[in-house]
Amino acid sequence: MENIKRNEFWFVVGTQQLYGEEALAEVKANAQQITDELNESGILPYPIVLQELAVNADQITNIMKEVNYRDEVSGVITWMHTFSPAKMWIRGTKILQKSLLHLATQFHESIPWKKVDMDFMNLNQSAHGDREYGFINARLNKQNKVIVGYWRRTSFKQQIAEWMDAAVAYNGSFHIKVARFGDNMRHVAVTDGDKIEAQIQFGWTVDYFGIGDLVQYVNAVKEEEINALFAEYEELYAFDYGTYSKEKWEASVKVQASYEIAIKRFLDEGGYSAFTSNFEDLYGMKQLPGLAVQRLMAQGYGFAGEGDWKTAALDRLLKVMSHNQSTGFMEDYIYELAEGQESILESHMLEVDPTLASNKPKIVVSPLGIGDREDPARLVFDGKAGDGVVVSMADFGTHFKLLINEVAAFEPTHPAPNLPVARLLWEVKPNFQDGVKSWIENGGGHHTVVSLNLTTDQIVSYAKMVGLEYVVIK
Repeated sequence: MENIKRNEFWFVVGTQQLYGEEALAEVKANAQQITDELNESGILPYPIVLQELAVNADQITNIMKEVNYRDEVSGVITWMHTFSPAKMWIRGTKILQKSLLHLATQFHESIPWKKVDMDFMNLNQSAHGDREYGFINARLNKQNKVIVGYWRRTSFKQQIAEWMDAAVAYNGSFHIKVARFGDNMRHVAVTDGDKIEAQIQFGWTVDYFGIGDLVQYVNAVKEEEINALFAEYEELYAFDYGTYSKEKWEASVKVQASYEIAIKRFLDEGGYSAFTSNFEDLYGMKQLPGLAVQRLMAQGYGFAGEGDWKTAALDRLLKVMSHNQSTGFMEDYIYELAEGQESILESHMLEVDPTLASNKPKIVVSPLGIGDREDPARLVFDGKAGDGVVVSMADFGTHFKLLINEVAAFEPTHPAPNLPVARLLWEVKPNFQDGVKSWIENGGGHHTVVSLNLTTDQIVSYAKMVGLEYVVIK
């Protein structure tokens, strides 16, 4: 995955000095044991680092200031081992600019009825502390995540892991830069939007470049670079020459190889992690980038077609959140309306993400009816099966809105010998009629990002972090 830096999370344990140093030493020991066991579980994608016990307002405020300052710290995980007076947390929590997770748990799983006394009660009153701490977060409208349960359970740890991925994506969102090669597709509404507001709310930087800026990079690619990349294609993919001569087929594929090298070089030099193309703006290009785009998406770059910068940035965001597993740009194409088999065929003219492939992709060269250029090469494959989420970002002029629909993807059973593009099929939830109707009525676009690796809860967690309106269809 390109451009993902080291991340860690700080573990801040709430208590107070009322119970004395001996009690605080036990709190610290318990907190250290939880930290060690969570880190050694193999479930968390990022490490947690225990901080000094939170016993007063100045201490808490200084911790939160340091969290904001340190780029490698992606968020704060809190636990109220005892009762922690919430006025101590106001200033620190208010200035915290990163994600906050409240663990509503306690060190002991069960109450030791035979030995429980008031000393034990006072030392382990997490239930008491959770209410006090939870109130101040609600009062400050922090929109923080709360996970409830026993910390040693696998399901509890898995929830922490999922939140961590959302928190890292939140921080990564402020570093997303989208390079737009050309403008939006003419006359299309859903792909446009307010770039300034997106930068204010989500941190996305969106920059326009004329296609000639990219052509210069393409023309500078050396033949030996193209041949080396072509050799890599031979190892990874099946070659389908179709009706083309080997010479003509390879020449087309090598055009895409030059595009892959050039686009990657352009993006990396400018610090861009996402990009768009537009078949209406190809002056100086022999083909619409297809195989090149698919290869770059597989490396973790966000993408969307027709200048759709919102979906390109969203694609990059969800790739960060999912560790680039089974996540990519998509477009609704055709309904299957046979009774009991209702579903949607998902694809694009070329650029379907190979992280979603269920079989070994093959490189195909085929005419493209739009763009008025040479026949482009692309990867063709069938999509994976699995439960997932499909997400669309809409700009309503006054605000952005995120549409989230749970889907059940399934592998195609019918061959499509005349379809020269990759394809996915999925059923929408809760059912075809209600799911499709709700998507349309809420303004969901035809460009989406689908992930078979993320959950609705993770997407919602991110939406809350950035104050984004969302609609869940499930």
